[in-house]
Amino acid sequence: MQLLQDRIRKEGKVLPGNIIKVDGFLNHRVDTKLMEAIADEFAKYFDISDITMVLTAEASGIALAAICANRFNVPMVFAKKAKSDNIEGGLYQSEIFSYTYKKKMTLILSKEWLNKDDKVLIIDDFMAKGNAMQGLIDLVNEAGATIKGIGVAVEKGFQGGGDRFRNIPGVPYKALAVIESAEPGNIVFREED
Repeated sequence: MQLLQDRIRKEGKVLPGNIIKVDGFLNHRVDTKLMEAIADEFAKYFDISDITMVLTAEASGIALAAICANRFNVPMVFAKKAKSDNIEGGLYQSEIFSYTYKKKMTLILSKEWLNKDDKVLIIDDFMAKGNAMQGLIDLVNEAGATIKGIGVAVEKGFQGGGDRFRNIPGVPYKALAVIESAEPGNIVFREED
């Protein structure tokens, strides 16, 4: 998606440790018009007429997932990273290692909000190694629900996270901006398929 790549080139920063900082428009300060354009782009790749929800992980994926869910007229559900007192009943859980926080975390989701009849579009703002995405997939599988697609706004292709999701049989995968390499002042994107 050229619009997203242009914003990353213009405003993104490469920090030590292969951190790509895009928090000025994607996941701290949010450009809602850009998010709407991203949602429209995802609608070109996925059969949104056949989904019952958009699922993401807390916290930075919530803004994009909410805008996508609004555009697609379905609810948005997010997996939490900590159990709160207001979650009652059973939980789906998946242990992940967070690249961002450099520690193990548990994604949790109330069984009240995901069941075997759901058809889920997983949306996230950013993917490094794909651990959070795998956790979301595990939650959907644990519920016996169906994954209808996986959409990522920005993928760090050089860390291989998206590679393990591109070939899941029957599950379309789309990353809108895949970064092949990143050095300060030089972000290179993979050519689109």
